[in-house]
Amino acid sequence: MSDAGCVSSAFGEGRAALIPYLTGGYPSLDGAKEVGEAYIEAGADIVEIGVPFSDPLADGPVIQGTTKKALENGTDLEYCLDLASGFSGRVPVAFLIYYNVIFARGVERFLSEASDAGVSGLVIPDLPMDESEEFSGFAAKAGVSFCPLAAPTSTDSRLDEIGAAATGFVYCVSVAGVTGARDSLPPGAVELLRRVKAKTSAPAALGFGIGSPETAAEAAREADGVIIGSKLMQIVDEGGPEAAGAWLGKVKDAMSSVGARG
Repeated sequence: MSDAGCVSSAFGEGRAALIPYLTGGYPSLDGAKEVGEAYIEAGADIVEIGVPFSDPLADGPVIQGTTKKALENGTDLEYCLDLASGFSGRVPVAFLIYYNVIFARGVERFLSEASDAGVSGLVIPDLPMDESEEFSGFAAKAGVSFCPLAAPTSTDSRLDEIGAAATGFVYCVSVAGVTGARDSLPPGAVELLRRVKAKTSAPAALGFGIGSPETAAEAAREADGVIIGSKLMQIVDEGGPEAAGAWLGKVKDAMSSVGARG
């Protein structure tokens, strides 16, 4: 895998990486491709693809709705791998995927297929840290980075484990709850970022609730990456891929105005 396709290549430039999310197969099988293209044109540093699953426990109503529609559209893992392969030569691609999907496929087979498609990072909301060590090892052998989640409720000892396990980035969950756009950073988000960054050399990306260019810029002052999902899926629903790309361009500009961090 070329360096251009590695999740880690999106970080380390003194600015926060922009990581937009799309639900694979939403608003349609072809429409999801258009969404990803719009993201890349708007300056995405990593594209995060949500692999639809029937019980998306970490997701709020917006992404649950897109997941239901994507499954009705016939989205499956093969489709998502093909979707990723269409983007991965130009920008790193991460999957947000539930472990049940991986287990059903077979861990080593899934990782081989993901690597072949250019997927270079995995966020797995339902894989407990206590059970992730073996999986992370298999992923490393396949050249795929593991991106564990950290929450405001994570203890310092758990953050030590999370930091040690991260081979891609740490996905910092801004709230103890499900996904959903918010107008400002939740209390404790910055504190969580600082706690995580004190525990690991892996980049710390903030997600769950970035709902405006201003909030993204606020997050970019502290985070190594800014993940945006629900708001973008809401815009896709209301205005299509072009509208999502235009809004993301405003986010990119707002984040760029923060300037490089020392």
